[in-house]
Amino acid sequence: MGRGGTEALSSPDTATAAVRRRRAYTLIWLTQFAPGSAQLVGGNKRLGRFVIRLLILFVLAAAVIIGLFFYNRAFVINTFARPPVLWGLAAVVLACAIGWAWLFIDAVRLSRPGTLPKRTRLGVSLLAAMLMVISCGTLTWSANVIRVGASAVSGMFGTGMAAKPVQGRYNILLLGGDSGASREGLRPDTIMLASIDADSGRTAMFGFARDTENINFRPGTTMSRLMPQGWNCGDKCLLNGLYTWAHQNASKFPANSGDVGVLATKEAIESLSGIDIQYYALVDLKGFQRFIDAVGGIDVDVRKATPIGGGTSRIKGYIQPGHQHLDGYHALWYARSREGSSNYERMQRQQCVMTSMLHQLDPATVITKYQELAGAAGSTLGTDIPASQLGTMSDLAIKARDQKMTSVNFTPPIINPWKYDPQVIRNKVAEAIAKTERAGQSASSSSRASSTPRASASHSPHSTNGLKNDNVISPRGENIPGAPGQQRATGSSTSSAHPTRGSRSTTTASPRPSGSSSASTGMTEDLAAVCSAG
Repeated sequence: MGRGGTEALSSPDTATAAVRRRRAYTLIWLTQFAPGSAQLVGGNKRLGRFVIRLLILFVLAAAVIIGLFFYNRAFVINTFARPPVLWGLAAVVLACAIGWAWLFIDAVRLSRPGTLPKRTRLGVSLLAAMLMVISCGTLTWSANVIRVGASAVSGMFGTGMAAKPVQGRYNILLLGGDSGASREGLRPDTIMLASIDADSGRTAMFGFARDTENINFRPGTTMSRLMPQGWNCGDKCLLNGLYTWAHQNASKFPANSGDVGVLATKEAIESLSGIDIQYYALVDLKGFQRFIDAVGGIDVDVRKATPIGGGTSRIKGYIQPGHQHLDGYHALWYARSREGSSNYERMQRQQCVMTSMLHQLDPATVITKYQELAGAAGSTLGTDIPASQLGTMSDLAIKARDQKMTSVNFTPPIINPWKYDPQVIRNKVAEAIAKTERAGQSASSSSRASSTPRASASHSPHSTNGLKNDNVISPRGENIPGAPGQQRATGSSTSSAHPTRGSRSTTTASPRPSGSSSASTGMTEDLAAVCSAG
């Protein structure tokens, strides 16, 4: 547009009707693609300069944030994942939407509608309204998405200080709880420990049988004070029963204990594994179905027909062997089905589901299904990972997708959960972590300063102290959990805090492909390969 056109934009009084028409539409399109410029050329220069400076500031800030994201992704996510920051960002985006709407209204005013023909006046108003809905509506939707994210983060994640890696690793307790209608409260049936290299993301996963017995606690812990004789009363004192027992006896715990069930289970796994645990994540299987549906299902290679139903309910069908795309309903049954299989086969299926989710939950899926995921996760996940660590954890998860995952399940034939030497478990944990360290060093030797494995159960500050009678297993039923003087439980006790095993399963762990695991060590060096083996 030449000098005459510019003058027509600022002084339309002497312009022809055709020029005034072009001027009116131009002001609306300028507001769409360069907010503030319509005011700058149309007669409201003060407002126009302010908006353009603000726009330049936003563009520069966005460029800096994008640059930082590519340079240090974890730092950016850690910063913006904090609920106060998210609430503030949502408010800024909403304010921008309101401000942009006002600019459209002001652009219509600057078009001098009284000087325009009726048809042109209607066209300008409709164009402004349409663009306002598109532009301001998008910003309003974005503000709502950020608000949902802030609510989800504040509801799911902790507010404490970020924990530092222990000997270069993050150790996270993973619990899968089932609070079905036939159960009193939530009880974790899936108990796993993930040990993740803080640099490479390479992970060692350890599965603990829910019916593990004879658990002694580290000296000086909360549970060692509550149960100096350990959780030792035979099959009335199983590992997953600790969660229920703790909630039924919550008044015995210190006031700042948080989720006492998680605390009790965490201290049990620390004692069994010999390593310190920084965080936990508890998944309620009741909400698991919604989460899988939110991501559009997962792909799983099913090794044998898995019943849907069983036990006290009829079998409604089977998940057939082969490569299957499972929705939330079928993924839940694949993970929890007990009929025709041992607890130990079930543990491996659950690990396969977790591995599939890790590999398929890519950033594009998270972005496009953000609201659905946030809503589903709110009823599914509980954790003490602080929001300020979300970037660090998501960065490690992305790195872990490209790594082989080492897996050990502490089930037959490695150990018998009711009769075992705890040191065997600790040695297996140390061996598995050492393997992941060596693999990480060979894959990226240039980024490692030392070839010595950093994490070893035998070098844990707690494991060097050992446990009282570390290698001696108390006779079944000899000790009753609780403080000294607690009344001995009778054989007829049916307290819900002590879920009994029933008849013992002598089924060994399901066979694995020989190329992916070692029968002598019970260790799987590539869990994804095992899960994809037909």
